[in-house]
Amino acid sequence: MTKHTFAAVTLAAGLTLAGIASPALATPAFGPYGYGGITLGMSTKAAQATGKIVRKPAPGSDACSGWDLKAHRTSRDAVGLYISKNVGVAMIFAPKGVRTPEGIGVGSTQAQLKQAYAKKLRTSASGYPYADVPGNPKAYYYFLLRHGKIYEMGLALDKQDCAN
Repeated sequence: MTKHTFAAVTLAAGLTLAGIASPALATPAFGPYGYGGITLGMSTKAAQATGKIVRKPAPGSDACSGWDLKAHRTSRDAVGLYISKNVGVAMIFAPKGVRTPEGIGVGSTQAQLKQAYAKKLRTSASGYPYADVPGNPKAYYYFLLRHGKIYEMGLALDKQDCAN
């Protein structure tokens, strides 16, 4: 090991211990256009061509099909994303451990959510909070809360036709 290699390894270890992750090791942000190499609006064919998704036998409408990201498989009764025949990748559900560029993820509190999306946060007719995605005027984040904490969140096209 050269002196420079040792210094680089020591620096990386020190940054990790200090809680400063290397960009190369950090988890990619959830949004604003997609996650895990899959982009909102991407056609089924284009999404399959990435090699990053797998079809799920999921109940649903004829207009939408359920898929998982290969790197983030969901349980038998869930899907990781929906692809619409009309709009392409319509919704992507956040895998465990990911965060939006604004730092919001599963486990974030309602107060953190309000702070991150102060002027963008609204309430749907169904009662869940959602926010326009900063940097992507064609999408929104939705958040499901229980006991004041996010337990599920997703990224969706404004014109998605897979869920209400």
